[in-house]
Amino acid sequence: MAKLPEEEHPVKAFGWATRDQSGHLSPFNFSRRETGEEDVKFKVLYCGICHTDLHFIKNDFGLSIYPMVPGHEIVGEVTEVGSKVTKVKVGDRVGMGGIYGACGSCENCDNDYVAYCPKLIETYNGIDHDGTRTYGGYSDFMVANENFIVRVPDNIPLDAAAPLLCAGITVWSPLKYFGLGEPGKHIGIVGLGGLGHVAVRLAKALGSKVTVISTSPSKKNEALGHLGADSFLVSRDQDEMRAAMGTMDGIIDTVSAAHPISPLIDLLKTNGKLVIVGAPEKPPELPLFPLLLGRKAVIGSCGGGIKEMQEMIDFAAKHNITADIEVIPMDYVSTALERLEKGDVRYRFVIDIGNTLAATKP
Repeated sequence: MAKLPEEEHPVKAFGWATRDQSGHLSPFNFSRRETGEEDVKFKVLYCGICHTDLHFIKNDFGLSIYPMVPGHEIVGEVTEVGSKVTKVKVGDRVGMGGIYGACGSCENCDNDYVAYCPKLIETYNGIDHDGTRTYGGYSDFMVANENFIVRVPDNIPLDAAAPLLCAGITVWSPLKYFGLGEPGKHIGIVGLGGLGHVAVRLAKALGSKVTVISTSPSKKNEALGHLGADSFLVSRDQDEMRAAMGTMDGIIDTVSAAHPISPLIDLLKTNGKLVIVGAPEKPPELPLFPLLLGRKAVIGSCGGGIKEMQEMIDFAAKHNITADIEVIPMDYVSTALERLEKGDVRYRFVIDIGNTLAATKP
């Protein structure tokens, strides 16, 4: 007979969980493992709410395991380290993204492509090496192997840094890997949400010319004035899109809703790359002739490695890049998820775990 969540491990933990796909979360008692030799235990202070959380909470992908404690944009303070830990010490500020574990021996792991390890263990809704479930950052503390955490620089606010652990690395990795974030490159960013607004800031700091591509003309002033983009395209305006054809070296598509990609391919120069980091439920139609005639590529990218993540957050701290956030108390999370589903957030909800979680204990 399977053990209850609070009986799986010796250390009692508390968080908020969903028991089904209704989208409602409530207080939840469970357990975590003891701090091992290579483990870091840290108090969770803030946790961002990613759109992926909403997908898993509602079982949009058919992969959800309930009860589920979501959260993979986690930052906090180290409270205990194992005897073999060298990366951090008690009192350090740390962060953790969507990767909880991996095999550590495959080619992907060896090359810091750990996000693509076939035995990847997700920070929540995953199965750990011992067969127990993983629970995420909507909780009081985390225990993780030191290889899967990053140090958060002291000069970056923890609350606004939290979304960088998912939104930041998701756009940073393709910008760097595919050589798009470089001086002289013209990059399009599709969608001005949680990922898109961070992508604009990172690409600009890397020296790229940035064009925001959006269905919403109302976001133009935000893109150009607040975020510093160089230009703005309304994707539904055929004249604007036609005038920009063949002008971009690459495009990062962050949109998670179904949308046509053919007009985006037309914006690319010869050898241009359209990198898709959003995950629409409905697969897009892929036109082949524009790819063949322009030697263009449509590429998928999912997160990045831990070394990449450390590089990204160090770069963000150096250039004062953070996410625009709305900080909420723990007991507001179900309402926040409803608002997120409607697109009513600018641009990322972050839960103030450290100051509000304890007050919700039954």
